[in-house]
Amino acid sequence: MWYLCVFFHRLLDYRRPEVESLAELFGGPGAGDAVEWRLLENHHADSPFHLVRLPGDERLAAQIANRSLLVKGIYELWGHGATYDELEKAIREYPDERKLPYLTPESSFKIVVDSFGKVISFEEQNAIIKGFAYIPFEGRVNLKKPDHKFFVLETDDYGSQNGLPPVAQKTVFFGREVGAADRHLLPTYQLKSRKYIGPTAMDCEMAFLMANQGLARPGKLVYDPFVGTGSILVAAAHFGAMTMGADIDIRVVRDGRGPDCNIWSNFEQYKLPEPLCVLRADNNLPPWRPGLKEIFDAIICDPPYGVRAGGRKSGGRKLLKGIIPPYTVPDEKRENHIPSTAPYSLAECVHDLLHLAARMLVIGGRLVFFYPVLRDDDFTDVAKFPEHPCFKLVASCEQILSLRYSRVLLTMVKVEPYTEEIEKMGEERHQEFRENHQKWMEEGNLHSAVFSPSEQDGKPKFDKDSKPKYRGKYV
Repeated sequence: MWYLCVFFHRLLDYRRPEVESLAELFGGPGAGDAVEWRLLENHHADSPFHLVRLPGDERLAAQIANRSLLVKGIYELWGHGATYDELEKAIREYPDERKLPYLTPESSFKIVVDSFGKVISFEEQNAIIKGFAYIPFEGRVNLKKPDHKFFVLETDDYGSQNGLPPVAQKTVFFGREVGAADRHLLPTYQLKSRKYIGPTAMDCEMAFLMANQGLARPGKLVYDPFVGTGSILVAAAHFGAMTMGADIDIRVVRDGRGPDCNIWSNFEQYKLPEPLCVLRADNNLPPWRPGLKEIFDAIICDPPYGVRAGGRKSGGRKLLKGIIPPYTVPDEKRENHIPSTAPYSLAECVHDLLHLAARMLVIGGRLVFFYPVLRDDDFTDVAKFPEHPCFKLVASCEQILSLRYSRVLLTMVKVEPYTEEIEKMGEERHQEFRENHQKWMEEGNLHSAVFSPSEQDGKPKFDKDSKPKYRGKYV
């Protein structure tokens, strides 16, 4: 059946892809592609109300809602209308065989009144609930632990300058709750209460969304090659996955800020299984032995792209330029040695990441990573994103960071095995992409584009009045 899926009004581009990924997680291979969406009449694409058809029964809908970060609830829609009279007519016409099992004397129930873009007073809520006397409830009311929850959801014509998507007309929904979100983990894992964080630690909500896109679950192995303080691995471990990480900075992965404030203490704080290992490794020179491949179920990461923190690779400027020859660190200095590093451009970083994922992911495994985009560019063009013959792009979700730039969460699925021929094709695609598209991917160019003054006809291109009240997309 078609369910009413009500989203939280945030991270708009991430909402549908998260549901599709969770359908794949709980429904099996191909279930994500089988999810169908329909927009209600007179509703904007950014509206929180969407109709969804899932490839399974109510149990699948409940699993998706309970795991999701952005789904407020999934409901069996009994009726909707522009007025309460239209709603009553729709409910009366809804098949009795679908309604009566939830109206029996043996079951308890509760009616909740909710709204979007408006506030409904307590007195108004009581009046609305009493207006549903025409529904033949025979059970008793239980406000704490009812057997069945029914929701009245109302949205109104609230104007167009309050940051919400435009609404053509008032709509009222009535439905039975099939599954609801469980967002208690966000206060638990918020960064301000975490022992060990850094300037680029991933926000906990985004980390959990990334883990959902990567299909993290028990029995799966998740790897983060830019682990930092471990925020993404913490989210993956919460969902039961085994984790591994690597970082080029030995001080981050080994020392932290002391024996009680490091990446390991974050896992201890939340009583999560520790990573299988955390390596000091360079994404440009991976440590894996020849012939080792297809061991990770997901690679989830936030590569350094040079806005808040620049990427580094092994070598040092003098070594890379040939000023000094390669050297070997003496054994007595190995324990405390911090290797020299050099700047690591975004183009090179993304190429190495795709190469690593193509080799080390299992077939059907997922590569989930952030990719920066200048807002002046046509970021909706898929050709703007990196490609690899091993992967199929299944989702691209934009998060606006400023008027200048945003970042897009790319979710790719490995569909072809890694071979020498595939490796050559990957190199060719990388060179074509590097030459024809993102010139700002080289060292420092993105940072300059984001922070340098921008003028048009001698005046600042952006000012406080140029920022739209509603940051979505008008259609």
